[in-house]
Amino acid sequence: MNDDAAPAAAGAVQDPAAPPAAPEDGPGGPDPAFETLKAVLRPRSVAVVGASRDPDSIGYRILYYLIANRFNGPVYPVNPNATVVGSIPAYPSLAQIPGPVDLAVIATPRDTVLPVVDQCGRKGVRGLVIITAGFAETGPEGRRLQDEVVARARSYGMRVIGPNCLGLINTAPDVRLNASFAPVVPPHGNISMSSQSGALGLAILQYAAAMGLGLSTFVSVGNQADVSGSDLIRYWEDDPSTDLILLYLESFGKPRQFARLARRVSRKKPILAVKAGRSPAGHRAAGSHTAALAASDVAVDALFRQAGVIRADTLDEMFDIAALLANQPLPQGPRVGIVTNAGGPGILATDALVGLGLEVPETSPETRQRLAQVMPAAASLGNPIDMIASAGPHHYRAAVAAALDDPAFDAVLVIFVPVELADPQAVNQAVREAVAEARARGNRKPVLCCFLDSRGLAPAAQPAAGSPLGRGIAAGASGERIPSYVFPESAARALARAYEYARWRSRPAGEFPRFDDVDPEQARKVLHAARDRGDRWLGPEDVAAVLQAYRLPLIPGRLARTPDEAAAAAADLGFPVVVKLASRTIVHKPQLEGRALDPETAGVSRRARARHAAQARAAG
Repeated sequence: MNDDAAPAAAGAVQDPAAPPAAPEDGPGGPDPAFETLKAVLRPRSVAVVGASRDPDSIGYRILYYLIANRFNGPVYPVNPNATVVGSIPAYPSLAQIPGPVDLAVIATPRDTVLPVVDQCGRKGVRGLVIITAGFAETGPEGRRLQDEVVARARSYGMRVIGPNCLGLINTAPDVRLNASFAPVVPPHGNISMSSQSGALGLAILQYAAAMGLGLSTFVSVGNQADVSGSDLIRYWEDDPSTDLILLYLESFGKPRQFARLARRVSRKKPILAVKAGRSPAGHRAAGSHTAALAASDVAVDALFRQAGVIRADTLDEMFDIAALLANQPLPQGPRVGIVTNAGGPGILATDALVGLGLEVPETSPETRQRLAQVMPAAASLGNPIDMIASAGPHHYRAAVAAALDDPAFDAVLVIFVPVELADPQAVNQAVREAVAEARARGNRKPVLCCFLDSRGLAPAAQPAAGSPLGRGIAAGASGERIPSYVFPESAARALARAYEYARWRSRPAGEFPRFDDVDPEQARKVLHAARDRGDRWLGPEDVAAVLQAYRLPLIPGRLARTPDEAAAAAADLGFPVVVKLASRTIVHKPQLEGRALDPETAGVSRRARARHAAQARAAG
């Protein structure tokens, strides 16, 4: 992944028809293409092309949500067959709009998109959101049209989000943009997110709103014909409204560019990603969904680790981690103190934390003495600090304060099991006060809560509709939020990921190595030849040629086309050898027993080659 000519995954052919991404930032600062994203994400005026009077249409919904969200600028419906849409004056074309237009949202049939792009260009529009589907995700003809749309837009200096996307949202109070057909917008916050799936974006927005997890911007990139996740990461790097970046990915357009950019940005802001397409079936689904070319999951794991990107296995886990990263300091070490009113959850938390590489050390002698003065006689003052079921708010306040002050701990997990003896509202207040007092003393240890009911919070901590507190407990006048989880295992996973990221960020930045003896041009020739043949996977000879171009050592091998050639090659190479089927049409050889391990004689090698030939013929 150190050069764009290298394949995104072992054996996978990069799509050469994909339009190039914007150039990377150089030492002189952001490039002009990056600067134009500001007009897209923070527009001063919006036109909706395809605004309809039909309440069930996408064009109507986009216009309605722009108005309902109180966009801080003029909105212009464009409809050649209407003078008014939704009680707002409509215009037959963009040319008739009286004022300038920064952003145009296009929701018209596919075959009309190209003329609309020309209208936008002549009007001086700076950015496009193309909701319309039917482009590269449908096949070669759709890709040709998509490339033409992007080329036309670039000729006018416009950036394109989409096509085949949900739209974009910016919750900043001075923008209030919902240029999408998403009915729910989360509260304003410090998280920005990019999603390759529009439908999944709808669910993500609703889930974030239900959690009360505040978003700054949300962008559905769709086919990523122009603006990609990398472009957005570059923008969010210096965006003062963004402290945490979330990504839902199905593919990488340019792995090398993404890795270099993510490695730089992760030093400043956490990047948290869910990468779909782990399985072969998932690869195929990604390709038919948003024209995405999925990469090997092993390669993706390696890329994320090197670039400091936090990988979540599921969306639920991503939001659990995000709730911690967006609201609490990073842990400075692996040691966790547990405060609980029940033994069982404390044991589960301990097992989960230790299993994830964290530590649950004993409390210090000073902390034991401090707790002994206020805790019930039956309480366990080790770690977990088990205050037993009779623990009240004052016990929680004392235990949380002591755990935060204990030098043996780098983070504190507070567990509450609702029991009849405890007042949840009073417990919430006690935790708030203990954390606020610790912050006033300069204590920066992260705090997580686990309220074991169906919502992850005691009823008193649940926010009213529209409240910015959401799934967390506010601490003091500062408004700090403490993330709260339904089960201790979820809290443990979030804390473990946060610690892994903190440890990565504390390491020296290092540099990408440069190798003078590699031959990227030779690798490009191999990939272009595979593309021209229509191959989606590289054959063994091609893979070997690409690896040799990058000076990666290979064990000696031969391509044998007959059983006799296989026997001669085996004798020449020296035993033992491996005989493996070489086929452009059969990718997964183990399913056909396409390998023979350690044949020790020429006769065995000859028979293995003959068997493979018969299997290949049978498989077509």
